[in-house]
Amino acid sequence: MGKNEFDKGIKFSFNNSIAYAESAVVSKQILKKESGNISLFAFDKGEGLSEHTTPFDAVVFVVDGKADIIIDGKSNILEAGDTIIMPANVRHALKAVEKFKMVLTMIRSK
Repeated sequence: MGKNEFDKGIKFSFNNSIAYAESAVVSKQILKKESGNISLFAFDKGEGLSEHTTPFDAVVFVVDGKADIIIDGKSNILEAGDTIIMPANVRHALKAVEKFKMVLTMIRSK
């Protein structure tokens, strides 16, 4: 397997599987399928993703830290253990209030 993929059938920890990088966003792909994918991200404080839309419903699970998830202009502060669903085709963005790690599960909508 490539270094940016996860081995199937092997136990792992989301929190221990990705490291923070200074002034950067780090990502690793856990699974990729035609119907959607699961990715793991680590954001340094102040980093984020600008407002955009996708054709996927997306579940964000915060593994560590604190983030501001903005959906259709509404701010949502999430901390470790919190989860939110970002609907497909709705503008959203996110910013690291402090360093944070998240699991992003995206499922294509019809």
